Amino acid sequence: MDVPAGKKPIRVKQTLCKHVRKALLSLGGEAHRSMVIEHVARNLGHDVRQIPEELQLQVIVSFEQTWRDERKRAAYGFHLPFGEGSHRWGVLSDPMVAA
Repeated sequence: MDVPAGKKPIRVKQTLCKHVRKALLSLGGEAHRSMVIEHVARNLGHDVRQIPEELQLQVIVSFEQTWRDERKRAAYGFHLPFGEGSHRWGVLSDPMVAA
């Protein structure tokens, strides 16, 4: 994947999931997915006024695929506080969960 100078590459979905987890924890454990996307984009060196659509989709897909996989969901602590279909994402801050 070609990455413009000054941008950090997204290596694998697992790395992106770690960014999502870190963003959610720094946002108090839950937030609207748009806030999480902005936080991840900023941490990866993007201008949050022009977040690439591809990155937005990768963040959403990473969260949703992890949330739907019981084992991965337990590892990352992802949950949907308002149930399926909600755009509010959450993370459990349990220290036993992978950071």
